[in-house]
Amino acid sequence: MSRRYVIDAIPGDGIGVDVTDVAMQCVDAVAGMYGFDVQWRVRDWNSHFYRKAGRMMPVDGIEQLSSGDGIYLGAVGTPDVPDDVTLWGLLIPIRREFDQYINLRPMRLLPGIVGAMPGIEDLDIVVVRENVEGEYSQIGGRFGAGTEGEFAVQESVFTRRGIARAARYAANVATERGGRLVSATKSNGIIHTMPFWDEVVAETITAFPGVVVEKVLIDALAARLVMKPTSIRTIVASNLFGDILSDLVAGIAGSIGIAPSANLNPERRHPSMFEPVHGSAPDIAGKGIANPVGALWAAAMMLDHLGEAEAARSLTSAFEGTLADGTATPDLKGTATTVEFAAEVLSRLS
Repeated sequence: MSRRYVIDAIPGDGIGVDVTDVAMQCVDAVAGMYGFDVQWRVRDWNSHFYRKAGRMMPVDGIEQLSSGDGIYLGAVGTPDVPDDVTLWGLLIPIRREFDQYINLRPMRLLPGIVGAMPGIEDLDIVVVRENVEGEYSQIGGRFGAGTEGEFAVQESVFTRRGIARAARYAANVATERGGRLVSATKSNGIIHTMPFWDEVVAETITAFPGVVVEKVLIDALAARLVMKPTSIRTIVASNLFGDILSDLVAGIAGSIGIAPSANLNPERRHPSMFEPVHGSAPDIAGKGIANPVGALWAAAMMLDHLGEAEAARSLTSAFEGTLADGTATPDLKGTATTVEFAAEVLSRLS
């Protein structure tokens, strides 16, 4: 095989382990079909590692990942480890050290799935989320601990460069999707960062004459997604807003278990990271019923990013065909286990 890719797999915790395992099998199968090879470097960086080492990954973890062609993540989190520890100890350092400033989250109504409401057969939305700044900031703190006047301050950081490059990426996506772009904002209530966001987005989009940007307040946008989801094609949003809206869209499409996510360094100076949107789901961990569709879709996005577009299409066709034939996990009102669903996908890749 002439083409070879080194991928760091971080299965993580809970159902992340299950979906990563089957996704790796499916990637290996489609790689064999198209004449390339994937070398997996499996990293046991998870909550168990944290309990032993006091950190989510080794001190040189970023350096270890830097030599690979991509990163594939399952999910992290357990009830006994605070969520901020898992997020800030693993995901956010990877995103920021590798300047993965775009979080691309596509969603459409997949074959065989009944969405959360009727009349959404044409649902097809891409959320472009700014991924390394904004509301997810370490600036701030808690003061007056234990007193009646105790308070917390959380600062947001928005830069012209950060907003502009997210808007440019979103404009390019919108150009390929009909030219309509919705910008999520809350400039009527958040009076410094959000007006700045609006201004920079508007300025940036002027370089794209085929794109029309519509500024929509986040609360109104959430309502519109519920009432008229097919009226929206492409959304650009800040870190927090994009995180929330993309989960909402996944719910409308049937399950958060089907949602993929790509953390991209578009210039390809650093590896990008691909993951399902769902968490580690401790409530179903170990039961073997996790939906692997989000993980498989994320794997297809990874293959496309690596330049293996035909392989990505074949993998996508395989899991869509499996759904269309009525095989589904319990979250989609089916009875298939994770392994059974993956077996059907693999049969289509043989």
